[in-house]
Amino acid sequence: MMRYREEKEAKKEAFRKYLESSGVVDSLTKVLVSLYEQNDKPSSAVEFIQDKLGGPTVSEYEKLQAELSDLRIKYNELLAAHQETCKKCIFAARETRF
Repeated sequence: MMRYREEKEAKKEAFRKYLESSGVVDSLTKVLVSLYEQNDKPSSAVEFIQDKLGGPTVSEYEKLQAELSDLRIKYNELLAAHQETCKKCIFAARETRF
């Protein structure tokens, strides 16, 4: 039981060091300090943080999700058309052999 706890703590410590060395802790700290120093707090702290970290806004995210959905539909249509064309080519090749 003690060994499991030590391994868990070691993993936590390794992850903390990873976050520090990659600059995540520093970036989050700066953003949170910036939010704290805002006189007029934004209505959405999450959107403020996303904006400061360079992430898409909620509306941008929704637009990207819709675009992704449309592209998946188009991809599936093109894939089906391609598979149908391949079947026709295989059938035509078999027909010409005989």
